[in-house]
Amino acid sequence: QVQLVESGGGLVQPGGSLRLSCAASGIIFSLNAMDWYRQFPGKEREFVASITSGGRTAYVDSVKGRFTISRDNPKNMLYLQMNSLKLEDTAVYYCYLSFRGMPYWGKGTRVTVSS
Repeated sequence: QVQLVESGGGLVQPGGSLRLSCAASGIIFSLNAMDWYRQFPGKEREFVASITSGGRTAYVDSVKGRFTISRDNPKNMLYLQMNSLKLEDTAVYYCYLSFRGMPYWGKGTRVTVSS
């Protein structure tokens, strides 16, 4: 079955960096677009970034120039490099895939930006 497992979250100071990872299994990873979402406390999940099978990327305006989404197809891995982190980036970050019309989410990894 499809599984997505995020890692790499943690506590970081404002201005710092983190690299999130998402390990995917149960799919032909290279053929699928992948997304990162995040959820603020008490809010619905919001789109952060996406990458197509061909490597085309898209970002929410609030992270443009600071975050970079990438993928390593042979390793079935999705990444989110987060630089210049701000207090308002504090959230749980989720890996997302739509496969055969079904949504799949990982369990999330928590990112806390605090001084």
